[in-house]
Amino acid sequence: MNKKEYYVHESSYVDDDVEIGAGTKIWHFSHILKNVRIGRNCTIGQNVMIGPNVTIGNNVKIQNNVSVYEGVTLEDDVFCGPSCVFMNVLRPRSKYPQHNYLKTKVREGATIGANSTILCGIEIGEYAFIGAGAVVTRDVVAYSLNLGEPHRCMGFIDKKGDKIQ
Repeated sequence: MNKKEYYVHESSYVDDDVEIGAGTKIWHFSHILKNVRIGRNCTIGQNVMIGPNVTIGNNVKIQNNVSVYEGVTLEDDVFCGPSCVFMNVLRPRSKYPQHNYLKTKVREGATIGANSTILCGIEIGEYAFIGAGAVVTRDVVAYSLNLGEPHRCMGFIDKKGDKIQ
């Protein structure tokens, strides 16, 4: 019997047909649903739900209390701050459920701050930075610094997150 190359805390649950890369750690009370692909060296925090058919790249950090719903793709080196929210239905209704989820793509190196809300059907560009509490309602330009509700571009940053003059 081969030893797993990743770690899943005993309180977490991983459905069938899930691929998890070497060096990845999944912490307390998390649930990874079917057909999920998680890359190498990722950190999945406490109380995280990753919905079916989600793809997560390498070296992604998802902090506590984040739900990554079906239709979301996180590329390599993405950071999701605590309690950020991804949507996958534009106008949800309990009585009229929708199952044609809008796709959201978070490009390589992007950061999504704590308690941010990301509407569905958008793309967040490479190394963009979404500040804490921002509400993202439209596509985000690569290397941009975005704050507020709805988000506004406040300038540009480099790969390390330093502001560009």
